[in-house]
Amino acid sequence: MAKEFSVPPVVFPSAGTTGVPHQRRAPGAAASPFHPPRPSNAGPANPSIPFMSFDIGSAPPASSFSAPVFAPSGGALSVSGSFDDELPLLEELGINTRQIWRKTLSILNPFRLNASLHEDADLSGPFLFVMAFGLFQLLAGKFHFGIILGWVTGAALFLYVVFNMLAGHNGNLDLYRCLSLIGYSMLPMVILSALSLFVPHGGIVIFSIAAVFVLWSTRICTALLVELAACGNENRSLIAYACWLVYMLFALLIIF
Repeated sequence: MAKEFSVPPVVFPSAGTTGVPHQRRAPGAAASPFHPPRPSNAGPANPSIPFMSFDIGSAPPASSFSAPVFAPSGGALSVSGSFDDELPLLEELGINTRQIWRKTLSILNPFRLNASLHEDADLSGPFLFVMAFGLFQLLAGKFHFGIILGWVTGAALFLYVVFNMLAGHNGNLDLYRCLSLIGYSMLPMVILSALSLFVPHGGIVIFSIAAVFVLWSTRICTALLVELAACGNENRSLIAYACWLVYMLFALLIIF
C-alpha cells in the first residue's frame, strides 16, 4: 500500500506584490498564472544602435600602397607611395654598378685613363677585384684571401703616409680614396692571376708577363694619385716607385 505525503503549495509573487511576503494558498484554491516582474524604468521598445556598414565589393582595387600618417596636432594625413618610385636595392646600399663598369673600362686602357670617373671613391669595385684575385689564386691551389686583404690594407696605409709626407700640409689625400684607387689598380693583377693558370711557372715567360702587368698597375695608380690629389705632380717619380713596390709584391705572390 502506497503512502501519501502532503506537499505544501508554492505561491510566486506577482508584479504588484513585490514587497509583500509570500502567502500559501489553500489546498482547494486555483493557482494564479505566473507573471515575471518588469523593470520600472524600461527603455524604448526599438532602441537605435549605431553601426557601420562596409561594402567590400564596390571598393576599387588599390594600385599602390597607402598608409595614414598622423600629424603632430592629432589630425590624419593621407600619404600614398608606390614601389616603382623606390630606388633599387644596390643603389640604396651605395653600390653603383654603372659607375664600377665605367671605371673598369677606363683602367683597361692605361694610355687614355679618365681620372674624373674616380673622383667619387667607393670600395665596391675594389672588393670585387680583390675577391676575384683571391678566387684565381684559389684555383691555382693557393688560399690567399687573408693575405690579399691584409696586403691591400697595408699598401693603402703605406701610400697614404708616403704621399702626405711628400705633399706636406698641402696634401689632401684621405685614406678612403687611397684604398679605392689601389683597389681599382688591382685589375691588372687580377688578369695576371688568371693568365698564370695557363702559363708554366719558373720560366722567363711568366716573369716577362708579370713585369708588363706590374708596370700597367703602377702607371694607373700613379696617374690617379697625381691627378686626384693636390701637390702630387711634383713627386711623381717617388709616388711611382712606392706603387711599383706594392704591385711587385702582388706579382711575386702570384708567381711563387
